[in-house]
Amino acid sequence: MAVYKVKVATGDILKAGTNNSISITLVGSRGESQRTAIKHWFLPGTVSDLTVRCEQDLGPIVLIRLHKWRLFLEDAWFCKDVRVTGPNGTLYRFPCYQWLEGVITVEFREGSGKKLADDELEILKEHRRQELQARQEAYQWKTFAEGWPRCLNVDSVFELDSNVRFSCVRATNFNGLLVFQTASHLLAGFLVRPTSWKSLDEMRSIFSRTKGREIVPEYVAAHWQEDDFFGYQFLNGNNPIVIRQCAALPAKFPVTPEMVANFLGGGTNLDKEMREGRIFIVDYNVLEDIPAGTIHGRQQYITAPLCLLHQGTDGLLRPIAIQLGQTPGPSCPVFLPSDAEWDWLLAKTWVRNADFYSHQLLAHLLRTHLFAEVFAVATLRQLPSCHPIFKLLIPHFHFTLHINTLARSVLINPGGVIDKSSGATYEGLVLLVQRGLEKVTYSSLCLPDDIRQRGVTQIPNYHYRDDGMILWETIQRFVSAIVDFYYKEDAAVREDAELQAWVMDIFVNGFLSRTSSGIPSSFQTVAELGKFLTMVVFTCSVQHAAVNNGQ
Repeated sequence: MAVYKVKVATGDILKAGTNNSISITLVGSRGESQRTAIKHWFLPGTVSDLTVRCEQDLGPIVLIRLHKWRLFLEDAWFCKDVRVTGPNGTLYRFPCYQWLEGVITVEFREGSGKKLADDELEILKEHRRQELQARQEAYQWKTFAEGWPRCLNVDSVFELDSNVRFSCVRATNFNGLLVFQTASHLLAGFLVRPTSWKSLDEMRSIFSRTKGREIVPEYVAAHWQEDDFFGYQFLNGNNPIVIRQCAALPAKFPVTPEMVANFLGGGTNLDKEMREGRIFIVDYNVLEDIPAGTIHGRQQYITAPLCLLHQGTDGLLRPIAIQLGQTPGPSCPVFLPSDAEWDWLLAKTWVRNADFYSHQLLAHLLRTHLFAEVFAVATLRQLPSCHPIFKLLIPHFHFTLHINTLARSVLINPGGVIDKSSGATYEGLVLLVQRGLEKVTYSSLCLPDDIRQRGVTQIPNYHYRDDGMILWETIQRFVSAIVDFYYKEDAAVREDAELQAWVMDIFVNGFLSRTSSGIPSSFQTVAELGKFLTMVVFTCSVQHAAVNNGQ
């Protein structure tokens, strides 16, 4: 007789418990147990203990089966994990972290990370195959808009598997209303009123409900007109990834040395400042000819500005020239700080308006949300739960599929919040993201490469860079330690068919097989894998926080 001690933990989230019947089967390398009922109430945060007796030793326990059925009412159960102690004292851990709904049997593998090459038992190889087959049927790609990264093939959050939706508490508040209300609140006093504000001070009404969070909005309200703060926002505002060093002015931006001489200080000139790396440029060419719509029947407009900035001897960044279009001429002049106060302020305001589209639709939506969804769906489709890279990545996709599905339903859909409340039409939104994806490169997603290529390694007061680099290097060390543990040599990376299918899925469905992007379609070395995984984790965590939280 072999005796196994089993502990079954119910999650500590709301409604995790169940009054349905739960039983367990242990599967070892030399046989399996009888189904054994777990005779306890399953309350949130509790652990149920039971004993499983077998006529013979089952060998190492490699799988468990959890069986759930109901007599009357359905009552979903969230299983946190199961721990099995064998007759010889060996402890086997089975992480679950999954909702079980309906009458169902679910198999879970022992928690050790295993590549395909590591599995020797046919039962484990078959479990991998069946899990991926089921996932690929459940998580399919679709095209939301041509030229966009592909997304999960669902039309509403109610089609999502419970395990990728918000928890009960968050689902109650997040099925669409909260997203709409929050976005509308950010535009308070705008969507609900058909007329303009009577004064700039009236715009403070936008901040009227930010109880306890007034410091930043009030600072912005007090300083937004100042050139110093305007320049600072390119470094540490919501969109800190568009500024780059300017070594030579583009022909479409005919700023002469004489135009800006008074703003550079004595003893220098524009050419010298460019040679010494103190001139920077922001170019919103991606916005050129984006269709604009109407709000309350009034025609809206979108500009595609160029903005030239200078780093002064005090280290501060200030705008020195603005052109509001991509084609210079009498109808598209260069504005300067010496122009009339309201002309210069209006020129800066149009730059900020352009930055809104660049930030929300490219830096935020495309480069964090949409890419995170690509990474998440590819991971679910191509990597079984036991794969070490699945275990590394899955925490970083928490609720990604839910929030993106909501966004397609409420925010970026035809007639959604962006369509109604911004100058861009839905068609303009689609075109802008198409253009944005065409410009995305692998190096632009890797912070050290991006900082170097934009020539902003030395500019002072660039907290996005300084904090971001610390976090990139921390993530890289963590990721590399895991990768090096499981992949001892480059051949192990090349021969991992599941891993290669994963990166190919990302290349094809996320970046539309565009080789010019530099996104890899396969991995040849351990180093390549480590860098790519660092980029994925950074994009889903640090980069999203950088472009989301400040708004």
